[in-house]
Amino acid sequence: MSSKFLSDEYSENDDVYASVDLAASLPKNRFPAVERSARNVFNAIRDELLLDGNSRQNLATFCQTWVDDEIRQLMDLSIDKNMIDKDEYPQTAEIEARCVKMLADLWNSPSAETTLGCSTIGSSEAAMLGGLAMKWQWRKKQASQGKNTDKPNMICGPVQICWHKFARYFDVELREIPLEGERLIMSPEEVLKRVDENTIGVVPTLGVTFTCQYEPVKAVSDALDKLQQDTGLDIPIHVDGASGGFLAPFCAPDLKWDFRLPRVKSINTSGHKFGLAPLGAGWVVWRESKDLPEELIFNVNYLGGNMPTFALNFSRPGGQIIAQYYNFLRLGREGYEKIHNACYETARFLATEIGKMGPFEILFDGDREKGIPALAWKLKDGASIGGYSLYDFADRLRTRGWQVPAYSMPANREDLVIQRILVRHGVSRDLGCLLVEDMQRALKYFEAHPVSKPLSEEEAGGFNHS
Repeated sequence: MSSKFLSDEYSENDDVYASVDLAASLPKNRFPAVERSARNVFNAIRDELLLDGNSRQNLATFCQTWVDDEIRQLMDLSIDKNMIDKDEYPQTAEIEARCVKMLADLWNSPSAETTLGCSTIGSSEAAMLGGLAMKWQWRKKQASQGKNTDKPNMICGPVQICWHKFARYFDVELREIPLEGERLIMSPEEVLKRVDENTIGVVPTLGVTFTCQYEPVKAVSDALDKLQQDTGLDIPIHVDGASGGFLAPFCAPDLKWDFRLPRVKSINTSGHKFGLAPLGAGWVVWRESKDLPEELIFNVNYLGGNMPTFALNFSRPGGQIIAQYYNFLRLGREGYEKIHNACYETARFLATEIGKMGPFEILFDGDREKGIPALAWKLKDGASIGGYSLYDFADRLRTRGWQVPAYSMPANREDLVIQRILVRHGVSRDLGCLLVEDMQRALKYFEAHPVSKPLSEEEAGGFNHS
């Protein structure tokens, strides 16, 4: 009797784990020859996903891991909507446009009517679109003055991998400011050392990946204003607000980092981080329409109507945009402020408790005026009783399901290894207390079982910023 006959005859009636479908390992490297019961395949895949970590205990990710039930329902309603097809799905397109205007208002745009922006798959795509606009603007200016356009450069502090991708993919020299001593972010002085007529822009980060601090956007802007007065060089700013773009407006409203600074021409952010949308939502907004070169906008008519598009991706789901709009309407400024302030309070609580443990020195404690709801620490010199490294400590916490990353800093502070916790919506005070208890147990374990050879970053599978 053929395996296909057995599968057809018995799979719908058998118990799932006694079925012919699951009597042998399912195909992994070759395309399957026969069809199988939907119920059996679903259970097999669901079981395999049990081997993933618990996303709620993943304190390494900036991304949202908890959503309302209403968001799940809206995502279901939007699963068949293609965001790019604005002719077929005009209301989804209208909702995207509303979100852009709401963000322009949130970021103090001079006029929501002259502001352009769009949704993206995430802040990486949004950042690259902002970078492309700066490069094209610079190239047009250089060409109009008869100057060389072959060697564009961009200045940043310690940045997330997307900016390294942008520089390599789009042939831009990335002048990443190396760290020095206790300075772990960019400074105006270091920016001015690197600018020249080939600089397409400066990119401060509002929530640096490594230490979670805000870079000094206004101070950098002021320094560039002075530079223009002295030399005539007019260098624009693009703010990478991947996390801070949805935090500072609510929790540090007096902090000037956005379109209140005329030199800020564009901002990107992640909707799926502190924007509280499901994974797959990013945004980029330009100060004015003139800041986005028309040459970068394409018009297509093969989906039904003539429509402009500016994106690295094309077809993509509309559900995340609908979910983002839901959050804007449901929460408003009041709700976002309440949620994010709760995250900051938990971050400050964790920083206090971890600081009391003895071996750790807190580098960032979740100050809402200086960074995102997170904390970072290092081992005090000579404080490790038991010979463990932070990689060992992170590895030990994983035995309880916690993902608390340990990693080395970028150039020139590769010698500095730190550990970090992101406090997102859904990381409650009670969950934080359970983490603190497990951290205390881990320290006691290392006291009782000293480490003869500490784990390295590679051995621990640590965060890799290269």
